[in-house]
Amino acid sequence: MSQAFFRARRNEMLLAYALLLPSLVFLAIFTYWPILRSIWFSLHDVLLGDQDIYWLGAENYLRLLEDRLFWKVLGNTAFYTITTIPLSIAAALLLAMAVDSKLRGMAIYRSAFFYPVMIPSVAAGMVWVFLYAPGYGPVNEALTMVGLPRLDWLYDSYWALPAIVIMSIWKYSGYFMLILLAALKLVPNDLYEAARLDGVSAWHRMVHITIPLISPTLYFVIIIGTLHSYQVFDYVYVMTQGGPADSTNVLTYYIYQTGFQYQDIGYASALANALLVFVLGLIGLVSVTLGRKVHYLGER
Repeated sequence: MSQAFFRARRNEMLLAYALLLPSLVFLAIFTYWPILRSIWFSLHDVLLGDQDIYWLGAENYLRLLEDRLFWKVLGNTAFYTITTIPLSIAAALLLAMAVDSKLRGMAIYRSAFFYPVMIPSVAAGMVWVFLYAPGYGPVNEALTMVGLPRLDWLYDSYWALPAIVIMSIWKYSGYFMLILLAALKLVPNDLYEAARLDGVSAWHRMVHITIPLISPTLYFVIIIGTLHSYQVFDYVYVMTQGGPADSTNVLTYYIYQTGFQYQDIGYASALANALLVFVLGLIGLVSVTLGRKVHYLGER
């Protein structure tokens, strides 16, 4: 090959790196450097605002294993993840299929379903505090109308976390619906017409046509939902502040408590690193189990 060809390739690579440089700088400053600092702090005894730090080695990580509250918080986070992701995606898929129908007025419903996504998280949390109010909340009023007992939603250690799960499903199903709706638009209508002529039921059309053809988008939504579930903080802070009796305390809120309320930056950094490991492990598990079942167009 000529020298001009190699020169052109080099110029293309330099241009590519130049275009990527701003993003790489932001990633280095706001992502990779904080992770490295967190690892460094987790190996030390660090107090907020104190210039003196003391080497502890793996002591903070050994403390994790003996911390009963950590395991309870981890269980709460796992429960939130296991319930929120499948229910949100199932609701989003049903909403997307309904909105994708040719019925009149669906544009209005599409906006209504997506509207909760645009509400700020703090405002949404305050709204649901009112909805869950024991004495006058609309949720308890609706339960009374159908003959069910009233519940102390956010003040009952049994129902507080499910109440936040319900609120999260309401908040983010619209976002997932919009992504899945874009995928549904790419599914050929001829497949549905052929299935209807063969007498295939709506359920089997969804299972054997819709889900396989939008599986890459479903996989993407599951990954995004998993990452979001481990970032839940604002709802807990606004609605329950981890109570009652730490029944709604999740890893992100426990990290905040340890670092900024108890001012133990070293242990908070160890908690943050544990959260990172759990997230990576869960993403890896999803990739190994569900990633292999994704059907991409053009594959045989």
